[in-house]
Amino acid sequence: MCALSKKEGIKLNQQTRFSTRAIHAGEQRDPQTGAITTPIYQTSNFAFTSTQELLAYNRGESSAYIYTRYGNPTLTAVEAKMAALEDGDDAAVFASGMAAITTAILPFVEQGDHIVASRDIYGGTFNFLNTILPRFGITTSFVDATNIEMIAETIQSNTKLIFCESPTNPTLKLVDLVQLAKLGREQELPIIFDNTFATPINQHPTRWGIEIIVHSATKYLGGHNDLMAGVIIGSTEYIQSVKELLKIFGGVLDPHAAWLLLRGLKTLPLRVHRHNQTSLQVAKYLEDHNKVQHVYYPGLESHPQHSLAKTQMQGYGGVISFELKGDFVAASRFVDNMKTAFITPSLGGVETLITQPSTTSHYHLDPQERKNAGISDELIRLSVGLEDFEDILAGLDHAFTKI
Repeated sequence: MCALSKKEGIKLNQQTRFSTRAIHAGEQRDPQTGAITTPIYQTSNFAFTSTQELLAYNRGESSAYIYTRYGNPTLTAVEAKMAALEDGDDAAVFASGMAAITTAILPFVEQGDHIVASRDIYGGTFNFLNTILPRFGITTSFVDATNIEMIAETIQSNTKLIFCESPTNPTLKLVDLVQLAKLGREQELPIIFDNTFATPINQHPTRWGIEIIVHSATKYLGGHNDLMAGVIIGSTEYIQSVKELLKIFGGVLDPHAAWLLLRGLKTLPLRVHRHNQTSLQVAKYLEDHNKVQHVYYPGLESHPQHSLAKTQMQGYGGVISFELKGDFVAASRFVDNMKTAFITPSLGGVETLITQPSTTSHYHLDPQERKNAGISDELIRLSVGLEDFEDILAGLDHAFTKI
């Protein structure tokens, strides 16, 4: 349910449905003009009318803005919208997904601490955990997170957090969210969960007991391949600690990019539903093709965790990975001849994109690390866009004739 306030806009409550939240959460009518779209506050500074007003701000007695690195009304609007979409208390936005992920981790760890992370994670996250944090005396154990018992067995006395994503990138394995949340509670460990691939449309980690969620908003949330951003959603206290780090590290989202993200979020439900629909069609086509060795997509009944996907997901997303019957050269030739997709290492936009993970997200991993992550030379990742299914299919048909 919702109601209209002429001064403030649409009032939302716990019963407000998802698409209405995506459009209205965090946004108000502009008090000066009545504009229904949040303005772009493209400014670095905000002025005070007096020294006393400034001192009141310093004492925490005012919700005024002072400097965009500390906060900005356009950023505040998108933070409120993301908190509403993920059923969190608060949110913080960043200049990229990696800025969000790295900052999300840092409040929990210091020299001598340990992290448990799923082996199948985004290459940038893996590099941060595997190469950057060890320089500061922080180690990470990477495990098969589809096996919750294995996560439990890897926890040490100095373990400070668990990091997972589901579906994983790019092999689309799933983590049992109920069991993961239960383990976190039993071990009194925070869980940071990357929900980029699923989006709040297809998966609600907070409803299963996960309290900290991160997104690369560059992907589905923005949805148009025209911005870079990251988001953390969590408790009010935790987000405050994250924003203190944000002030220091400076990975601040530009107000114009924040406005683009606000605009993208308004159509998120429509876009993701179309991604889901077309991707399932494409996955079934690939599964039946005689030149394909294996298809990774949780919406397929052949996926080993399809039953889990049906339990904890409302849709299966727009990314499909598949292995050809061939080698690196054959996979490269296929990618080069897929004429209805761009070769680029991203996902979640309106355009169909295609890559070989061994040449992009996981290129800098050594061969053994790629093997451990399930990344073969013939693996291809397809981010299905919003083009007509028949045109995507024609592009795939053409590419198969070249191998």
